[in-house]
Amino acid sequence: MEQYGLLDAEQEQRFARRWRELGDQAALHALVKSHLRLAAKVARHYRGYGLPLADIVAEANVGLVVAAQRFEPDRGSRFSTYALWWIKASIHEYILRSWSLVKIGTTAAQKKLFFRLRSEIRKVSNNPTSLTPEIANVVAEHLGVTAADVIEMDGRLRGDFSLNKPMDDDGQAAEWETMLVDESPDAEVLLAERDETTQQTSALSAALKVLTPRERQVFEARRLTDNPPTLAELAGRMDISPERVRQIENHAFEKVKRAAVGYLRSDRSTSDDTTSVPPTQPDRPHRRNEAAREGRRVDFVNADLVVL
Repeated sequence: MEQYGLLDAEQEQRFARRWRELGDQAALHALVKSHLRLAAKVARHYRGYGLPLADIVAEANVGLVVAAQRFEPDRGSRFSTYALWWIKASIHEYILRSWSLVKIGTTAAQKKLFFRLRSEIRKVSNNPTSLTPEIANVVAEHLGVTAADVIEMDGRLRGDFSLNKPMDDDGQAAEWETMLVDESPDAEVLLAERDETTQQTSALSAALKVLTPRERQVFEARRLTDNPPTLAELAGRMDISPERVRQIENHAFEKVKRAAVGYLRSDRSTSDDTTSVPPTQPDRPHRRNEAAREGRRVDFVNADLVVL
């Protein structure tokens, strides 16, 4: 960069006009090369973000090129003043894209908060590493954002947290990832529950077929609806006595229970024939699961038939 000399105001004007009016690439290159030192100087101020200095300088050069392409010499300002804004803007965009795995906001207020938070904290606190609610409120007022935005940005500026980091500094303890607990049921439980529900639904459908039309009407009205009618209401619809409705309901329930139990036992017997297990392995997990499901099937029948 030392080989490229600085331009005076007259030279800047001349090169800028040749580029804008004639599209002279040589003039554009001269304008850019003469300010490479400015781009590098600005880039060095952003070394504290943990990014490679070479990459920051490269982004600064990108901003410099954009500035040279858009510079209007008739405005009366020096090119360095105009280019400084574009150089900083390019570096800011690069840092916001690359600094964190979590995307940081790109609004004007969020950008200002990102780049000025640390300096504002130092102004109001002797311990810049500790952000209290009182300090957050003061900083938020200075920067025109909410205290919640300040606290969130402070957490992001402390860096991304790796789930593979050991819980103890000596590196011998378990990783944080191993301490995470998923409270949702696993795939095996979900599959077993879905299979159980399917079997219960099939058993109920098969059991209802043993009822007469009148028994089915009473049973479905009294046992399979969210808001079952009273005995008197159903008796009025069917033009019979409430006592007769009660008798039909109890008789239908016993018939459905016997039919459902028979269906489930038959289904289990068929399942055992198609998926037999060697007698030398009586404790295999799916045998235990089958026993548990059988217990739930009996509960399904004995507890009371409900809408599935």
